[in-house]
Amino acid sequence: MYRLTSKLVIYRNIGEDSILFQLADICQRFAEGSYKKENLITEILGQINRLLDLATRYGFDKNLWHNYLAFLLAMTENPFTLVSEKVGANEGTVNEFAKNDFAIFKKLFDYDFTEMERALDINCFTIIENYKAVGKKEQIYNKSVSEKVQKLSLSIEQAKDEKEMYQIITDFYKAYGVGTFGLNKAFRVSEEGMGRLVPVTTTGDVVLDDLVGYELQKKKLIQNTEAFVEGRKANNVLLFGDAGTGKSTSIKAILNQYYDRGLRIIEVYKHEFKELSKIIGEIKNRNYRFIIYMDDLSFEEFEIEYKYLKAVIEGGLETKPENVLIYATSNRRHLIRETWSDRSDMSQDEMHRSDTMQEKLSLVARFGVTIGYYKPSQKEYFNIVITLARKHPEITLSDEELTAEANKWEMSHGGISGRTAQQFVNYLISTAGTYN
Repeated sequence: MYRLTSKLVIYRNIGEDSILFQLADICQRFAEGSYKKENLITEILGQINRLLDLATRYGFDKNLWHNYLAFLLAMTENPFTLVSEKVGANEGTVNEFAKNDFAIFKKLFDYDFTEMERALDINCFTIIENYKAVGKKEQIYNKSVSEKVQKLSLSIEQAKDEKEMYQIITDFYKAYGVGTFGLNKAFRVSEEGMGRLVPVTTTGDVVLDDLVGYELQKKKLIQNTEAFVEGRKANNVLLFGDAGTGKSTSIKAILNQYYDRGLRIIEVYKHEFKELSKIIGEIKNRNYRFIIYMDDLSFEEFEIEYKYLKAVIEGGLETKPENVLIYATSNRRHLIRETWSDRSDMSQDEMHRSDTMQEKLSLVARFGVTIGYYKPSQKEYFNIVITLARKHPEITLSDEELTAEANKWEMSHGGISGRTAQQFVNYLISTAGTYN
């Protein structure tokens, strides 16, 4: 195995600390006979433990060795994979190096650990090549990455040679992308800061049809997002209005609807706005469309983070890249709380207070599309309840019973809203068969 990995060219940057290179070193020492049995077994089990940890995080199954190698191919970013992400298979001398590497990976796929297992009296490689994963909920592992990697793994298993592998892998890069951005839907700023992004692995599967009503709002959001993913001119969007009306749900649904067309979302909190320039620098040259998502956006009069946002949206020497938009939700139409002292005719402590207020309010003007989400009427609220309830056969209440109970529920649970309706339906599901 060491002789194989040492000949990699394009994928040499996988890293010496990777499971692959660590196992290659172990196999080399085994082949040379320069090892102590117990020490070598301990090292092998350490790498098997790392492999099992990766398999758990991504829900891999069956042949974990093959899944791991496919994962490396899917996640390794280098000039070849980044170009392939944009254009797929292409002409060029570098392809000969790529095919050489794919021939090596094919041999790694077919690598036989039997001799090592027999000599060391272990069977761990046999187990991981015939693995049956314990069923897990999607929240425990990254389903988006898992499905794509296992599909790639199966295709490589069936490939005849490096030419077929080249086509399979470059097609994969063109369809899904490469690395963290390619295989994940959503991201957030790392707790370490510095603009580094980490994937959000459980984004849910909500779709726009799950949001009952608000058809005009959804239409405006779809039109703008459709233009964006197609590379046409599109606007930053502000979704504002009453709490619990579906603003955040709409954003999540848009992500699910357009993910397979290259849309990605980065969630950024107010205290992270100072990282916006670094974030944009990381994503501006990638072959995806990024929405920077700011949930529940608002500013108090003493907060200055809005200046970072204004600078990114419009201003500064470097313009915002065409593959980046900002979508924000807020309960406030103007984002920044206005007090009486902010008004020029009421101010006694600053001659140009009105200029300050105008600077704050001008932030809203940076959003070319503003969409209002308002509290539903009682009739609309009852329709939301009935529509949601009818998706669950275990709820057997009649429409009249549903509206009567929904009316009681909203009076003691925060008033009329889509969120209240969903919470009521969740309650009915949890008490199905016992609710009177």
